[in-house]
Amino acid sequence: MKYTEPLIHGTLVSRYKRFLAEITLDTGETVTAHCTNSGTMKSCLKEGAEVYLSPANDPKRRTQFTWEMIKIGGRWVGVNTSIPNLLAYEAIRDQQIFGLKGYDKISREVKYGNSRIDIFAENENEKCFIEVKNVTMKVGNWARFPDAVTTRGKKHLETLMDIKAEGMRAVMLYVIQRTDINMFGLARDIDPDYAETLIKAFAAGVEVIPVMAEASPGGIEITTIIPFDLGG
Repeated sequence: MKYTEPLIHGTLVSRYKRFLAEITLDTGETVTAHCTNSGTMKSCLKEGAEVYLSPANDPKRRTQFTWEMIKIGGRWVGVNTSIPNLLAYEAIRDQQIFGLKGYDKISREVKYGNSRIDIFAENENEKCFIEVKNVTMKVGNWARFPDAVTTRGKKHLETLMDIKAEGMRAVMLYVIQRTDINMFGLARDIDPDYAETLIKAFAAGVEVIPVMAEASPGGIEITTIIPFDLGG
């Protein structure tokens, strides 16, 4: 996924009111940027760190910038939670994720029951529902999810179990927007209900695929599937 316009460089002053961030641009101007990440942003929030913003180009929007990424430990971490869905869609469409290749029809935001699943892919042999989650939290060398309690995420897992029970393929795809990790696991200390539900879903046949995505000022690309341990 490439950015259609050049990003704007600055430094983080603070994140506040959950969805807002104060940024000082290289010009010296201080601006307010929209922060799409509703989580705690543990391990990817550092005041004074380099950041990149994208221009909103919408005069009606309250904030004219969106916070895209932050540099932590010398590497860029993507913090825009709207990116992974598009990134996953493009990668599946372009046959770039091992295990999710071979689909000739791909749709986004498909309703199933009382939920909307991020991606629906099909071919003449099977139908596959894929839910996508953004991951940014790092603990040691592990990427962990979630970084805040997510009742919505639990509901999606329950829907995936229903889909699997109907004989269709159900996939939980975790897009990790950082490259300084080598394993994926659960943050059961933060949301034990989500953790137990994912373990139950995996046992019921819901597939778990964590992928690493490398962020840079030019764009974000999925690079590799990483191993996971739901008990670790």
